[in-house]
Amino acid sequence: MRAVIFDGKGGITLEERAIPALDADTVLIVPELVGICGTDLHLLDGEYPLGRFPRIGGHEFSGKVVATGAGVTRFAKGERVCVDPNIACGHCPMCRDDAPNLCLNLIPVGVTIDGAFAEYVAVPEKIVHALPESLDARSGALIEPMACVVHALERAPSLEARHVLVYGAGSIGLLAIALVRHRKAACIEVIEPSETRRRAAIEMGADSAYAPGTYERCEDVHVVIEASGHPSAVADALTRLAPRGTLVQMGVCAPEASIALRPYDLFKRELTLIGSQSLAGSYGRAIGIMAEMGDLGTRLVSHVVDLEDARTGFALARSEAARKVMIRCMQD
Repeated sequence: MRAVIFDGKGGITLEERAIPALDADTVLIVPELVGICGTDLHLLDGEYPLGRFPRIGGHEFSGKVVATGAGVTRFAKGERVCVDPNIACGHCPMCRDDAPNLCLNLIPVGVTIDGAFAEYVAVPEKIVHALPESLDARSGALIEPMACVVHALERAPSLEARHVLVYGAGSIGLLAIALVRHRKAACIEVIEPSETRRRAAIEMGADSAYAPGTYERCEDVHVVIEASGHPSAVADALTRLAPRGTLVQMGVCAPEASIALRPYDLFKRELTLIGSQSLAGSYGRAIGIMAEMGDLGTRLVSHVVDLEDARTGFALARSEAARKVMIRCMQD
């Protein structure tokens, strides 16, 4: 099979690899579309701490089953599927506490084991889900990032009739805007440096979008969703919150980054600070939400490139021209 290989030093090559062998509990899938996300960009550059190289990346995907291991009972050849890429152990303290995203033995597909930027990928049956007929391949490949947003908002208070501020209008920020609108927030505002992405934010449901430094409102925001990963945005967000406001931190800041925090301010305004990493157990719920939201895949995905053009796809994903970039791996 052909596969896109990361060397962890910024290098990307299209190589011939053996089709993955099947264990008794694994499903062999032909990925149709695979999304490029920020994790993939960090992995490509060797900046993602969990990365092991060389590696076939890709963890946001949908496709078709082409073979199953002897012990697989839920899927058969030809079925359309999507995949939660986190393989949790199921028995560590975090798994027992219903936090599989924080599993002490977590194996993330496309990070520590090979992923879906290839013509075939093999994954355990337990992380495979049936893709509803109502969802096309684009929507199927968006379920994983949508599940991350679902998990984040499940950790936040109700958004109905609330004032929400989103930092960052990359693909996660745009999905967050769409879901916050779906959950009937009273007002959604966005801070984003890219004019192209500010326009996209409005199209996805934001009421207004601002360049950094031009947003005047302060201390009357009920919920901030930080999806940029910039420490300066996190620091700014804390100044915007109303008393008893909530900051939901989704953006991935550099591990060594820090910001100033005044404990008295946290005490005085009774602020709530929430971290949200990955998707926990929200993947199945995200499938239903994607089905409710109709044409989200069409509105969000701006570019689709073929496997042999993966380098172009990654360049687009770093550019301001793209909303969401996907790689087409299935041959006609």
